[in-house]
Amino acid sequence: MLARLLVCALLIGTFGITSAQETPAPAPQQPAARQLTPEQRAAIQKQNQVLEKYAESIIAMIDNGQIGQVWDEASEVAKHSVGRDQFVKTIEGERSKLGKVGSRKLTTINRSLSKGGKLPEGMYVNVNYATQFANQPKPIRELVSFHLDGDKKWRLSGYTVSTPAAK
Repeated sequence: MLARLLVCALLIGTFGITSAQETPAPAPQQPAARQLTPEQRAAIQKQNQVLEKYAESIIAMIDNGQIGQVWDEASEVAKHSVGRDQFVKTIEGERSKLGKVGSRKLTTINRSLSKGGKLPEGMYVNVNYATQFANQPKPIRELVSFHLDGDKKWRLSGYTVSTPAAK
């Protein structure tokens, strides 16, 4: 049974992947205002680097068993979704089944905006990894989600590991 936080993170990840996959190619008549300037692209690239490092630090804490500390520093979005004890118990349970990390590779960074509903309102960024664990034959998706809090700081809103869906 996954905690509500894990469900929330899965929804965030699914929404981010879906929105990235469904983005149509720009039409030739698209106004120039929708194009990113070089400065905007550079800002996004810099933000990606910062959030990737932040995700790596969170995963390192989880790898080292500091899951409670991860929750302590999480966004209020995460804390309202699941209590500390359940967060720790769920992640410890999932990670113990997987075994030690063999390798981890960044795959994508996605952004999404929620206007409320399934997810609390706000801006989210998902950092996705393909991670090889000792007890899994193939790499699986490891997701670290962030929410831009009211003080304009990015904080953890979810963490999940999930095996690929059977076809």
